[in-house]
Amino acid sequence: MTATKKPLRSQGWFGKQDRDGFMHRSWLKNQGYPDDLFDGRPVIGICNTWSELTPCNGHFRELAEFVKRGVYEAGGFPLEFPVMSLGETQLRPTAMLFRNLASMDVEESIRGNPIDGVVLLMGCDKTTPALMMGAASCDLPTIGLSGGPMLNGKFHGKDVGSGTGVWMMSEMVRGGQMTMEEFVASESCMQRSKGSCMTMGTASTMASMVEALGMSLPENAAIPAVDARRNRLAQLTGRRIVEMVKEDLTMSKILTRQAFENAIRVNAAIGGSTNAVIHLLALAGRVGVPLTLEDWDVLGREMPCLVNLQPSGQYLMEDFYYAGGLPAVIREIAARLHPDALTVNGHTLVANCAEAPCYNRDVIRPLGEPFKPDAGIAVLKGNLAPDGAVIKPSAATPALMRHTGRAVVFEDIDDYHARIDDPALDVDEHCVLVLKNCGPQGYPGMAEVGNMQLPPKVLQKGITDMVRLSDARMSGTAYGTVVLHTSPEAAIGGPLALVQNGDLIELDVAARKLHLHVSDAELARRREQWVAPTQPERGWYHLYVKHVQQAHLGADLDFLVGGSGAPVPRESH
Repeated sequence: MTATKKPLRSQGWFGKQDRDGFMHRSWLKNQGYPDDLFDGRPVIGICNTWSELTPCNGHFRELAEFVKRGVYEAGGFPLEFPVMSLGETQLRPTAMLFRNLASMDVEESIRGNPIDGVVLLMGCDKTTPALMMGAASCDLPTIGLSGGPMLNGKFHGKDVGSGTGVWMMSEMVRGGQMTMEEFVASESCMQRSKGSCMTMGTASTMASMVEALGMSLPENAAIPAVDARRNRLAQLTGRRIVEMVKEDLTMSKILTRQAFENAIRVNAAIGGSTNAVIHLLALAGRVGVPLTLEDWDVLGREMPCLVNLQPSGQYLMEDFYYAGGLPAVIREIAARLHPDALTVNGHTLVANCAEAPCYNRDVIRPLGEPFKPDAGIAVLKGNLAPDGAVIKPSAATPALMRHTGRAVVFEDIDDYHARIDDPALDVDEHCVLVLKNCGPQGYPGMAEVGNMQLPPKVLQKGITDMVRLSDARMSGTAYGTVVLHTSPEAAIGGPLALVQNGDLIELDVAARKLHLHVSDAELARRREQWVAPTQPERGWYHLYVKHVQQAHLGADLDFLVGGSGAPVPRESH
């Protein structure tokens, strides 16, 4: 066996020649493991978010087997373990409510078991940040492996993007441009293979962030889930984690300030989801890297969008992979990245991609001829959002990026659903739709309801976008002139709670301004009359609401910020 740089944690379980060592080895042997697997080789935990209730991750049983092949080949001992799986399409009230809970599951599962290094199997939106956050708080050698996107959807002879097509076609039904029969028929045509959303939604964005942060092998972000090359990557990942344990290449050595700055710039170049903001802020908090909401604006402001993918553009993730994938983008913007940022393969991000080819310039544009010049995530501030709000310029309507309109207010999501389709609703396309009480505490969990459907009376005019404002998030597959993550949120008395019907709201993205045209005196009067909503009194909901931070801090629980490392715990008997 090749010597490791430091003693293996697993030997605190398996290396003891006493009663406790007997127990740890003997009970695992009931699965048929031979004696020599306990001889001091690295034990690799495969953290698996497989679940039939998480469709994006439904193929992870097979993927884990390829990881195990690689671990065995490199002289390691793979042991797979499950953690809470967060399915974006099935889990209510929102998967985001459970991101921090899943991260606790990951953290304590790693720390409490005989594990020397970890492979994180993740795919669906919240599984990626949850696993990264939990593992970061342990700081063992760790490598990420995403499940990959689905194949392109196909409907009526055209490509259809998961999520993006849902929002588009549902509005067509409500506006009378598509029948309900056609809408239902598209269901099986959109999701036609294993994998996560094949748009540049949150799943693909976060897979790209894992690669851009240096936490995966190159090509992790875009290989389709059903492509044999995804299994090849899994096997190589299994080989590499064993070497990382021997080198003691821990997460904190990779997740540096430089790595986060690189990821923010990559997110701008790919037209990534606004959800990346809240997840990377939380991840940075776990490893003690100073990162703020303002960093997203400063670092991404000058970076154009190069990738022509839905929801900002035309193509889908399968096309992105064939065009060269994320390595091609990284090579294109290499001069704007930190060249010394390390990755899990022991080389730098820039060096890994120095020779990456691009095969389709319509999908991945050159830096000098970008797909959209205004990209990144714009951070807005003003009397409506003292701690900030965000908007994704590449997915917005240019004509609405500077707009003043009359507020049409919905007090919560139930009020919105009850009134949005009412023909008597006093609204036109010039108004600003305002949704309250959908933030971290308000929903609870900050659901993806910020991309509010437009009123039918507006859709029937052929209008497809309006300015929308909330303390919620929106799906990374969504689009529109949507202001999100308004902080502080309405449920804790943020200025958003005080907005009333008829108030004028000014949005100026170029000036990074979000202003409510109401006097301070009037806002003070309204505040005196404001009544806080009731809060849950038991269980996870209670713990979450009591400790969750605001969106501009990453919505982690206050007591989870930072980490506890992974010392070998005291014996169980």
